[in-house]
Formats: sequence, structure tokens, C-alpha cells
Amino acid sequence: MKKDIHPDTYRMVIFHDNSSGERFLVGSTIATEATEKWTDGKEYPIAYVDVSSASHPFYTGTEKVMDTAGRVERFKARAEKAAGRKKKAAA
Repeated sequence: MKKDIHPDTYRMVIFHDNSSGERFLVGSTIATEATEKWTDGKEYPIAYVDVSSASHPFYTGTEKVMDTAGRVERFKARAEKAAGRKKKAAA
């Protein structure tokens, strides 16, 4: 690797995926204040992320369905209510 091409803040950082609980030790320049011990016994800065390759549907092959059924049901209820108001207004 070429010398002096990385910023001064480049160091090993633990990335903790909040969704899956997985942890990765990767070189990064992300600004963090918290630190934790890694499996090698050394202490590294830690950054918490919501999505990583361990939890993203593209990499895992799984699809997480959010409250789709509830949204659809609420939409249908609103549509029926609006249709009822139109009928009353027309009559």
C-alpha cells in the first residue's frame, strides 16, 4: 500500500449493526467517541449503524415486510369513508 495516502483520522473501527447485532472491524475515518474491546483484546472506536451487509435485504436475500397489511387496511377504511361522504353529499 502506498504511504501517506490515507487521512490522519484513518484507523480501525468496530461497526455494530443495530438490526442484526453483527460487528465488523474495518478501517475507517468515521468520527466516534465511544470505544469497545474487540475479540483480539484491543480497544477500538465503535460506530453504531442501522443497516449493514449483515442485515440489508440485498445481501441477506430476505425481504423484511413492514406493516404493509395494516397500511392497506387503513387505506381501504379511509377510501370507504370518503366514498360514504360523497354519496351523502350527492344525495
